[in-house]
Order: sequence, then C-alpha cells, then structure tokens
Amino acid sequence: MSHETALSLENDGYQAIVFTPWPAPGPLLLQSRRGSFMQGRFPELVDAAAQLPDGLVLDGELVVWAEGQMSFEVLQRRVVFGGRTAARLPKEMPAHFIAFDLLQLAGQELLHVPYGERRAQLEQLFTDHGLSAPWTLCPETTDVATAGEWPTSWTQVPGDEGLVNRGSGQRYLPGARALYKVRRRNATEL
Repeated sequence: MSHETALSLENDGYQAIVFTPWPAPGPLLLQSRRGSFMQGRFPELVDAAAQLPDGLVLDGELVVWAEGQMSFEVLQRRVVFGGRTAARLPKEMPAHFIAFDLLQLAGQELLHVPYGERRAQLEQLFTDHGLSAPWTLCPETTDVATAGEWPTSWTQVPGDEGLVNRGSGQRYLPGARALYKVRRRNATEL
C-alpha cells in the first residue's frame, strides 16, 4: 500500500454530500456535513443532476461565486433566505459543487477503497461524463511545489483557505478526521 499523500485546495464553502438516486429514479439530494438536506436552497444543482450518473455519492464543497470570488457570506444567504429572494439568488449567484471524493459509484459503496483508487475513479467520472459547471473537480497533486502555487494560480481569486493533505492509501473517514489541513494565513505589514 502506498503512503503517498495527495494535496488539494481547501475552499471557503460548506462541506456537503451529493446523492443521485439508485436504483429507482428520484431527485438529487444535497446534504450538509451536519445532516441537513439543502437541495431546496440550491435548485440549480438539482437541475444540473442530469449530468450525473445514477447511484453516485460525491463528497465535496458547496461554494458560491460573487463579484469574482468565492463568497461564504453569499453562500450563507442562499441557505437562509426564502420566498422571492431564494428564487432570485440561483440566477444571480449560482452555486457550484467542488468534488474531492467519490463515496459510491453505480450503487457500489467505495468507503473502504483506498483514497488513491477513489480519486482515480472520480477523475474518470468527470472525463467519461464530461462534467462541467456547476460540477467542478477539485485540483489535486502529489507535488508540494505545485500545491504551493495554487492559492494564486488555480482560481486567480480569493476564496481558498489553504491546503488539505490526504493519504492515498486511506479508507474514507467521515468529516475531517482523516485530513490534515494547512490553513493559509495572510499578514500585513504596518
């Protein structure tokens, strides 16, 4: 088993899980890390579910872009507002789902499969289905120098919070228990 580690970006959003129906047809479900279902607040993701195959479970980050950057404040408004405001926000400030792990494919659970294999299947899923916005594949590398350039080169805008380090041989562990996060720190000289 490889002990190589994979580095990916930590984004400024909500960790969430996307479920597509299996085996019967049904709606996409979007669940927060704390267990709340949020698909009603993000209808643009439900509408884009046709791009995804059935029996899929993705772990990732729910983000909203506003004024050229990821905005946690706008994301929070998307979750809270109802009525006409809630109906208007998906058009004005659409959400995106940045996938960083694959937990189930075609109804087959992958929780005990090593992360490196799950990641390879996730990348193949994006290629095979030509997934595009609002579905985004979180960039990943094993090269520390490349990862060090991401805060400015990947998004070209603020919104990332640092890097996440995952072991390629580890099974899936819910939440952040299996992740080592390195937060970005900004400093200003006065």
